[in-house]
Amino acid sequence: MERTFSDLELKRWFDPLGLDFAKEDKRLLVVFPHAFFSTWFAQNIQGRFEEQLGAYLGPGYVISYATGNNSTHQGRALPLLDNTSKSIDFPFGSQFTFESFLVNQKNYFPLASAKEVAKQQSIIFNPFIICGENGSGKTHLLRGIANEISKNLDANRIYLGTIEDVNNVYQVRHAGDVFKAREHFTSFDVLCIDDFQQIQKNPSLQQELVLLFNSFYDNRKQMVFACSDKLTSYDFLHPTLKSRLEWGLIVNLKSPDLDIRVQYIRNQCRQKKISLDKEQILTLGQRFHDFRYLQGILLKIFAFKELVNKDIGQKDFELILSHTEDAPRPALTADMVIETVADHFNIDPKEIKGSKRHHEIVRARQMAMFLCREMLGSSFPALGRIFGGKDHSTALYAVNKIKKMQKVSKDMKQLLITLKQKCLTKDRT
Repeated sequence: MERTFSDLELKRWFDPLGLDFAKEDKRLLVVFPHAFFSTWFAQNIQGRFEEQLGAYLGPGYVISYATGNNSTHQGRALPLLDNTSKSIDFPFGSQFTFESFLVNQKNYFPLASAKEVAKQQSIIFNPFIICGENGSGKTHLLRGIANEISKNLDANRIYLGTIEDVNNVYQVRHAGDVFKAREHFTSFDVLCIDDFQQIQKNPSLQQELVLLFNSFYDNRKQMVFACSDKLTSYDFLHPTLKSRLEWGLIVNLKSPDLDIRVQYIRNQCRQKKISLDKEQILTLGQRFHDFRYLQGILLKIFAFKELVNKDIGQKDFELILSHTEDAPRPALTADMVIETVADHFNIDPKEIKGSKRHHEIVRARQMAMFLCREMLGSSFPALGRIFGGKDHSTALYAVNKIKKMQKVSKDMKQLLITLKQKCLTKDRT
């Protein structure tokens, strides 16, 4: 929390909290000194607090809130603030939250609508469709919705994948058996599909999606889709499917403008403790429009700070930019992550994707899965497919194991930082 709050702010709101932590039960009770404090906390702090707490504790924890008006919290059962407990996991990527989604007036309506959909109090906007150009934040908002819903619904009841993932379920996992594939999808309570525009490459899926749509809609189960461009421009959609999609709420995300890019740079500088002045931040925001590329530039500045000089002067700043191309590099992929890990451990990438159980290969495989999960937000079923068709439970075990190891081992934590830097700076031409 020190990354986003001053010592004085933490003293005002964090110090008064009572925290009852049951490690064995994986539960945390947060006790407020009085009801007014709890109301202020819910409006101003709760989202960021739960985001950081979830990242710190890891998966499987449940948080509850109570007020301490009538009794102390230690050793006593207190009334919950909202009579509910909720998970603080982020099963669809801890970086994809509403709190970390940068917004201004242009994109306020899509974010507010996404929050309403995630509440799940009543299924009003169904389907909810997020449109926008590449880099506008569609995937972030889609996964943010899934993460928020998972606080009150078992994540295993939420399907999140791309159109390609859906096609693989039909063609590969169930070998063309449409009835079994259909039964698989209708077993979920929430359906989130990214890269919906890719259905153009899989026209046979359109009739199936109409059937799935009817099932989810009739049973009041939430559907969320994300796609590039505007849905009205998709002349390749079957009229029945297109009319179904238009039943819901369609929002359009604007590409990140200078204001959003500056916000992003400031947040990254604060988290990485990089000292850049206003003019340098503005220079970066004006020169680099692609978020993924901007992330690489900031990583280069961070590496310079850590390895060369803690104080980055104007000459250093200009030197770093002078060795940076303006054209964005291709996006990082799972294969690039696997190749980076394989190179580091001097292992053939095929062995990381394979089934060999040698200790070094297994550990490299687990770290590669962890990095794909952290850096790309890959789902556990997707990780299983990427790494040689393994079960999603294998991927889940690997990611959780590396998470635990980095918490107790400084060497492991440093190794993962090194591998992340290598992934982000890897030649992608």
